[in-house]
Amino acid sequence: MNTLEVINQYGDKYSLPPRFTRIGCRAIIVENGKTLLSHEVNTGVYLTPGGGLESAETNAECVVREVLEETGYLVKVVSPFVIVDEYYYDKLFVSNYFICETAGKEKQSLTETEILHGVTPEWVGLEKALEIFGTYKDLTDEELAAQYKREFTVLSKFREAKKCE
Repeated sequence: MNTLEVINQYGDKYSLPPRFTRIGCRAIIVENGKTLLSHEVNTGVYLTPGGGLESAETNAECVVREVLEETGYLVKVVSPFVIVDEYYYDKLFVSNYFICETAGKEKQSLTETEILHGVTPEWVGLEKALEIFGTYKDLTDEELAAQYKREFTVLSKFREAKKCE
């Protein structure tokens, strides 16, 4: 049985053991050389589509639901890819990444906050996505910098895995 790689990422200030854990699932969807991202048009933020695990939901069900809600794309999970454990202050954020492929299109189902932020699906080249997330070193918002570093790390690993195929 193959074990997924777990990448640990630590903020400047963290304490173990964490007092709060949030589990989320995110999708890597690449078609025709482009990567599907969720773009918050009103804030300028990009992320791979995904979000938090709900009770009685598997990780695969979570990623399928989150991608549909954020982007309107129906997806099929191809395979688990990597797990990122992020430690910040007294929190642990576990991000389970899945390689997915699109299987149809429906309407987005955004939260009020996502509507306010202008969440829109956007296909960008993988190198462009890496360029966007590579700005994590220049960001002053610690949470956003951590998210961008996570996305940069995972997409870099994905790019390397594709080169080895």
